[in-house]
Amino acid sequence: MVVAAGFSLRGQDIMAKNYRCAVVGATGAVGREMVRMLEERNFPVSELRLFASERSEGKALGFRGKDVPVEVLKEDSFEGQGIEFLLFSAGSKISKEYAPRAVAAGGVVIDNSSAWRMDKDVPLVVPEVNADALGAGKRLIANPNCSTIQMVQVLSPLHKRARIKRVVVATYQAVSGAGQKAVQELDAQIRAFVDGNKPPRPFVFPHQIAFNCIPQIDVFLENGYTREEIKMVNETRKIMGEPEMALTATCVRVPVYCGHSEAVNIEFEKELTAEGARDILSRTPGVAVVDDTNALKYPMAIDAAGRAETFVGRIRRDGSVKYGLNLWVVSDNLLKGAALNAVQIAEEIVRRNLS
Repeated sequence: MVVAAGFSLRGQDIMAKNYRCAVVGATGAVGREMVRMLEERNFPVSELRLFASERSEGKALGFRGKDVPVEVLKEDSFEGQGIEFLLFSAGSKISKEYAPRAVAAGGVVIDNSSAWRMDKDVPLVVPEVNADALGAGKRLIANPNCSTIQMVQVLSPLHKRARIKRVVVATYQAVSGAGQKAVQELDAQIRAFVDGNKPPRPFVFPHQIAFNCIPQIDVFLENGYTREEIKMVNETRKIMGEPEMALTATCVRVPVYCGHSEAVNIEFEKELTAEGARDILSRTPGVAVVDDTNALKYPMAIDAAGRAETFVGRIRRDGSVKYGLNLWVVSDNLLKGAALNAVQIAEEIVRRNLS
């Protein structure tokens, strides 16, 4: 069972109410994890509805011992249904069209796409970092990019202690971040290599991903950066409330099934030792420090897969600047990087209603 630090409804015996919930994009990689997180974290669901495209018609997903049928998403899917929480993971185009419909029907939408993240009226939330951004009456909430979530979990407590001057990050992102077809592509290429055959032509990635690293996530913009890299910059600034924070990113796709890794270089305005950073992060909800180089212990994607925590290690001084540190950060991109964070946002809203 996945266990996350921080707020959870698990173990509470008395609920003010249960909620009609829905997952939109339920049959995708993140959508399936959203369903699983709702069950494993004991979110107070009275009824669960699952929506997807016509391709998923006739399918069903298990939830609390029962098979829940997948419904085809339509213009009137939410009207008069009384659905109170809707977790969206169906892409920006679907979110742009259907999230406002869900809100108009009375629901609270937590959207995992990039559609609403930079909208000034839509909170962009990592509960351990900026839960206060939810505010009263907010019914459309954006879930940040997976690589942003794990980074701000680590940056935020360090920023409060020594104030960050500049961040340079390089990400090493798992193929599952590009969806189930990307996982299948890596698997097919590896199997072909093992069988002594020529790897099949890539159809998800621009180049072969097996045994390779591709320095491109998403598409290139006119400034030479990818959209993913700009997402990390803009989303981090919004979440941390620092619109002028100096931050630059290079995002790389690597042949790993699950778990994003990040090499993060931080320059501070004040002194912060490696030991001090370890102490701060070891007391940060949702973060686990794994940092014993003598025993060859440090975060790895293979260990983070299936875990709720964001792991940090290789914490060491950067001697090239007056006050600087280098960190290695790893998290399951489908859980804390997507599905888990969305459910935690819903939990935080429920908690506030209960208090």
